Amino acid sequence: MTAPLVLVITSLEDVTADRVISALNERKVPVARVDPVDIGPGLVFGARIGGGAPTWGGQLRTASREVELGEVAAVYYRRPTPYLSRFAHLPAQQRDFAAAEARHGLGGVLSHLHGATYVNHPSAVTAADFKPAQLLRAAQLGLTVPPTLVTNDVEETRKFAAERSPVIYKPFRGLPRSEEDGHTGAIWAQRVEADTFDDSLTVTAHLFQAEIPKSGDVRITVVGPRVFAQRIAAPDGALDWRRGDWDQLLHAPITVPAPIEAALFSYLSAFGLVFGCFDFALTGDGDAPEDWVFIECNPNGQWGWLPDADDITEAFADILSMEGGGAR
Repeated sequence: MTAPLVLVITSLEDVTADRVISALNERKVPVARVDPVDIGPGLVFGARIGGGAPTWGGQLRTASREVELGEVAAVYYRRPTPYLSRFAHLPAQQRDFAAAEARHGLGGVLSHLHGATYVNHPSAVTAADFKPAQLLRAAQLGLTVPPTLVTNDVEETRKFAAERSPVIYKPFRGLPRSEEDGHTGAIWAQRVEADTFDDSLTVTAHLFQAEIPKSGDVRITVVGPRVFAQRIAAPDGALDWRRGDWDQLLHAPITVPAPIEAALFSYLSAFGLVFGCFDFALTGDGDAPEDWVFIECNPNGQWGWLPDADDITEAFADILSMEGGGAR
């Protein structure tokens, strides 16, 4: 029996994908790595449907591999380079047109390979990436969520701050790539004071939350049927542990209460996800479900820095190679 072909869609420099590819190579599972932004002489494809063929077939060729689309059994959709960077040298109208055509054409085919297991499907990632959707789903599942306001109204913000002080602000997304150096950035969760609110708030949407009097933070990585949880502490006691040196973070395994774990699987199922990185704040020792406050779920989050990264890697390899019980 031929081993399933795994298509890994990601950028060239992706150490997280490197881990999973290495694990699949050790299992002798065929792997093809593709960054769709390479479309051009270095990435050529021809996909066909119709004429008696009810699914997409054809070939995709890179400088080193030739992939039969019909043989792809699993797709690990990680972090491909944005299409716009491929066409950045073109005038704006041509750039946007070419990027959209590549995304809808090549991206459309790669997102609809018959019978393939996606970890995760890009459309599911997009839907699950909206923080209002995350908070709504978590609340519907009975998870505790922080009192939250999404607004561009100054008076609403002042009223919320008066009711819920202390209040934190967090962005919906990270900073976009800089046109000068191509680097991305981040704005971390931070406390805000009511006397700083002014009419500049009306320019765009903002997310404010009541600060949780937390005893710690937890990162939970769910891959198929497996759950990996680490309590995290920053040595400086930072409000947002992500803003410092991740090598200095303190980790300790923690048991997730059964009701919380069940809610996580329901959450992923609701969004059509196989994998997700959940962040929780703890308000007690973590033994009781009410100690756990849902912060967010990154449907394409990082996990290579965690102490249990080796086990998480094997869980990914299980799913992609159709071993170990598959998705829950």
